[in-house]
Parts: sequence; structure tokens; C-alpha cells
Amino acid sequence: MQQIQELANNIIRRTMPDMDIVSAVEIIIISFLIYHMLIWIKNTRAWALLKGLVIILGFWLVAAYFKMNTILWLGRNILGFAVTAMIVVMQPELRKALEDLGNKELIPNVLPFAGSKSQESVFSTKTINEISKACVEMGKARTGALIVIECKQPLGDFERTGIAVDALVSSQLLINIFEHNTPLHDGAVIVRGNRVVSATCYLPLSDNLSLDKNLGTRHRAGLGISEVTDAVTVIVSEETGKISVAYKGGLTRNLDAEGLKEKLKLAQPGDGEDVRKPHKIWKGRNRAEKTQNENKNKTNLSE
Repeated sequence: MQQIQELANNIIRRTMPDMDIVSAVEIIIISFLIYHMLIWIKNTRAWALLKGLVIILGFWLVAAYFKMNTILWLGRNILGFAVTAMIVVMQPELRKALEDLGNKELIPNVLPFAGSKSQESVFSTKTINEISKACVEMGKARTGALIVIECKQPLGDFERTGIAVDALVSSQLLINIFEHNTPLHDGAVIVRGNRVVSATCYLPLSDNLSLDKNLGTRHRAGLGISEVTDAVTVIVSEETGKISVAYKGGLTRNLDAEGLKEKLKLAQPGDGEDVRKPHKIWKGRNRAEKTQNENKNKTNLSE
């Protein structure tokens, strides 16, 4: 029994490489990356492309087994062009994957200036109420509307496609913008913080094949901007007057006023304050120091 155990140990030592902590960590990291890469590929159009590549790889292995030298030569020479072609074909998916990776915020921001969300760019509860009120009124009048609310990712590229407005958000303003036969009614309105910054903006259309065929260009544009950014988009149907919300590539339809408010609150970073604790500490210190200085100045003036 001991001889069998020694023989097994010798075989393991010969076949298995020396394993240290660094190697184990490398294996875990590589496994994690491969797993998440396969999950990402399965949820995109690249899944069909991957299956095609597996078929080609299987055919290549068969050619190598039977020593089909001509096919192997062609494969080796075409491989360089195939990698470039894959990058071109997969460009939208690769861009989306990099954007998702950038939005993960894997490294916590401990510096007071890193990734801070300014107070001017956070929409308040009052803005939510005004948008909800306007959408309900426009729904009753069957007035189509497309309102994009900026969150963490800036929408400057889309903002530049429209006409600058720069006005406080109010239900009367939004209703007036989307009124039929007015200069600003066609296109999307972009809201940053508590202000309407631009109107008549062009948005990318979603190419989601599972989207209801009864939905028109307005809904596809609202869903399209939610697929490429973290913005929340409110859509009012001109045909039915129903309210929908597009957020993170998903579309929620047939919302009432309260449902719309709840959806907007989910995307709300905070009530006008920064949500990052390290920044709150720094801001709190600055605010406390400012208050102490003001008190000192008042004391000096009274004296």
C-alpha cells in the first residue's frame, strides 16, 4: 500500500508543475476573466460568431490530424487577416464591453477630486415631480415626448446635436417644448441636474431585435441611449399616451405618475449631495472650516 502511494506521489510530482501562491492567484484570475468573458459573449451577437469560430477550429484540427498541408497553409496565412476582420466586426460589442468595464468602478476613489459628481449635475426630487407632472399631462393630450436625464456619464456628444436651452426644469417648459408644430418639439430633451440643457437632440437607435414591433422610433431612440450610457430616458407615446422608462438597456412600459417617480428615484444619485463617503468627509471638513472662518470673521467685526 505504501509503495502504491509513493508511486502515485512520484507520478504527481513529475506531471504537475510546482505550485506557489502566485501561480494559484494567476489561475483564479484567468478563470474569473474567462468566465465573465463567456457570460458577456453569450449576451451579445458575438455568441453566434463564437460558435462559427469553434466549427472552423474543429475543421482545422481535422485537417491537422490528416495532414492536409494545403488547408493548413491557407489557414496560417489567413489568420492575421481574420484577427483584424474580427476586431472590425466586433467593434460595437468591444466598445460596449470597455464602457461596462469603465462603469464598474473597481478601484475605489479615495481622493477628493476623483470621480466626484458635482452638485449641479444631480437632479432633485422637485425635478422628478416636474418631469412626472409634465409627462402625465402630455400623455393625456397624446403629445409625444423624449426626455433624457443625465446620470454619471456625460452626454456632451448628444447635447451638441441639439439646440442649447439652459433653463430650469418645469412642467410648463417641457410641455411647451414638445407641443406640436413648435421649433423644438422634434427630437430629445437632455436634462442635466435641475436644468434643461438642450432640445431637439439626436439619439442612437437600438438594434434590439426582441423589441416590440409596435414601438416606433421614439422608443427605439430612448432604449438606444440607455444601452450606450447610464442615462434614464422617459418616453411618452404619441399614439397611446402611455409613459415608458428606458434604463440600462431595459424598457418599462405603461407607468403612471407614481411608478414614473419611483423609476426616476432609482436612478437618482442623491438628494443634491455627493453619494461617495470619502468625498462627504472631505466636503464636511471644508464646510466645517468655512463655518469656523465665518464665525471668526463675525467675532472680529463685532469687536
